[in-house]
Amino acid sequence: MVIGNANYRSQRKLGNSVNDAEDMAKKLEDFGFEVILQTDSTYLEMNESLVEFGTLLEKNDVGMFFFAGHGLQVKGSNYLLGVDTEAANETQVKFTSLPLDAVVEEMESSEASTKIIALDACRNNPWKFSAGRDATARGLASVYAPEGTIIGFATSPGQTADDGSGRNGAYTEALLQHIGAEDYPVEMMFKRVRNTVAATTAGKQTTWEHTSLGGEFYFNLGINSIVDEYNESALADSLLELDSAKPSHEIIRGLKSYNWYVQNPALEKLDNVTVKKMGPNNLFVLGRNIYQAACGSSGEARGFIADFFKRTEEFPAKRRKALLDGMLFEIFFDPKGKLRPHIKAGYFNEVFDLQKHAIFKSSFEFIATTLQTARADYPTIPGSGHSLDVTVSSKKKKAGYLIDGVFIGGRNMLHIPEDDIDEIDGINPTSRTNCERLSDKLSEQLAVPLRLLNVTYAPAEIGEDDKLLIPRGWGILPN
Repeated sequence: MVIGNANYRSQRKLGNSVNDAEDMAKKLEDFGFEVILQTDSTYLEMNESLVEFGTLLEKNDVGMFFFAGHGLQVKGSNYLLGVDTEAANETQVKFTSLPLDAVVEEMESSEASTKIIALDACRNNPWKFSAGRDATARGLASVYAPEGTIIGFATSPGQTADDGSGRNGAYTEALLQHIGAEDYPVEMMFKRVRNTVAATTAGKQTTWEHTSLGGEFYFNLGINSIVDEYNESALADSLLELDSAKPSHEIIRGLKSYNWYVQNPALEKLDNVTVKKMGPNNLFVLGRNIYQAACGSSGEARGFIADFFKRTEEFPAKRRKALLDGMLFEIFFDPKGKLRPHIKAGYFNEVFDLQKHAIFKSSFEFIATTLQTARADYPTIPGSGHSLDVTVSSKKKKAGYLIDGVFIGGRNMLHIPEDDIDEIDGINPTSRTNCERLSDKLSEQLAVPLRLLNVTYAPAEIGEDDKLLIPRGWGILPN
């Protein structure tokens, strides 16, 4: 749940709180969170969203609450202020705001094992509702963190926070900078934030946390933490140092040459004898390079993938698995072990056709688990074996059927870049295609094998031979 309130009705407006919320929501969505975003909310809207948040917590293992805006304490209790909060006296504040205790209680009563609260409140020029108010009551009060909870404050108790001079407040800016640090536990991440805030505010602002976390939580797990079957130089194969004494490395060196006359004879050396001398990590990298060479049109590599079942039939089971694991991994991950923005689709369907063989079940479980843990953003996780229903909507034109939607789960996922609009006619240039070619592209864009992709058309009269028109530069929105 993410809230950013800036346009307060009876007090000085804040410059960055809405930006803070929007940027934090985007960042959390990138990490796979389902986000409830509220900006410039009334106190009733915040309380209503808390109920929705409670429902969401029941089906998730991790919950996070973020607030940017005005907050204050009244007799040791903290209140997060809506844009319409009345502040003439303490009673009004209590009944026209969102109590932080209510947020903590909602999270504590849930089944979520990890609860994170981050409060970029108590901005400079704090809310004042009574003349001569005790200066020690400024800022937010210390609060109890229930089991499995960490609560981060933009300031130490009794202090106020810097609203920032750029797009974000000082605290949120530091959070956004460090929240994606790879393999960093959340508690260590908050320590990084404290150091950065101290630096950017010249030591005037000290962040604060209360924690009772039992285990460790990471916003961004690196591939080495996700996969323990293979070592770092296999997962990020750009780190691999080739050793001429190893048969697998000699084949890998040949495949990396980008020269068919070197690649093809190199791969021909892979047989029942040589494979038994190779360890799982080297075979994994070899699998990656076979796929890479096939995408580069190496005939031997393409043939190896097309005939993988027979070509590897006599290989020991673990070595056969490592080769296929590497091929699958190469489709989705780059040489640094990072998720590719778009899959390497050249032989995607050929490799995934191997899922029909029960003997390869563990390899597809490996890639499905890896992608899920890495928070890959696909409509259905590749390797899970789940099918996907897609409906393509269109309008009939003289030149063919103009595609205007690709619907998945009731949502139009078709994206057309605005900069592709013709400046003179104000329309999107189109490309001609047909049902077969469109299905191929959808398979690649959605990372769903053709055999598991069910495409229907609206209107239903569209046939295999009909001409389809689709805007150039089209793509599929993130899931």
